[in-house]
Amino acid sequence: MALKSTIFKANLAVADIDHNYYADHALTLARHPSETDERMMIRLVALALNAHQLQDVCQGDGTLAFGAGLSNTDEPDVWLRDFTGEVKLWIEVGQPEDKPIIKACGKADQVIVYCFNHAAEIWWRGIETKLTRPQNLAVFRVPTAASQSLATLAQRSMQLQATIQEGTLMLGNGQHSIDIEPVRLK
Repeated sequence: MALKSTIFKANLAVADIDHNYYADHALTLARHPSETDERMMIRLVALALNAHQLQDVCQGDGTLAFGAGLSNTDEPDVWLRDFTGEVKLWIEVGQPEDKPIIKACGKADQVIVYCFNHAAEIWWRGIETKLTRPQNLAVFRVPTAASQSLATLAQRSMQLQATIQEGTLMLGNGQHSIDIEPVRLK
C-alpha cells in the first residue's frame, strides 16, 4: 500500500517591502512521504520570496500555487500561471538535474531554482556549465543553517509572517523567527 502525503495548512502573511507587495495567502502543502520538513519549508520560502510576481507579472490576475513537485516531474514545486494558464514562473527546490531545468526553461517565462543543504555547492559546481545557455534561469542557494532551522517552524497548522527587506526574508511564527538571505549563483 502506497503512503499518502501529509497535509499541512499555512496562513502566510507576506510583507514584501522591496516590491511593495502586501497580502495574505491561505496555503495547503502536501508533503510527499519522501520529503523532509526542511524541503517543504523551502518550498514555502520560495513562494514567499516570489509572491510579489503575482502582482508584478500578472497584475493580480493569476494563480500562485504549489505544484505536484516530487509526485509529478512535469510540474514544478511552485508555479505562477496567468489567467490564460500560461506558466509565467516555474520554481524548483533542491538539486534537480540539468535536463528537467532546461525543459522547464522552454515551458515558462522564468525559472528559478532554490538549492539548499550542504551538498548544494557540490551540485552547482557539477551542473553550472550545463546551465549557461538559458537566459530565463536564476539559481539561488539557501544557506544551510537557515534551511535547517526552517524545519522547526513546520507544523500541521501554521500562522507565518514573511517580511522581505533588502533581499532578506524574515520568516516567523510569533515565537521564533529565521532570517534567510538567498545567495544568487546564476
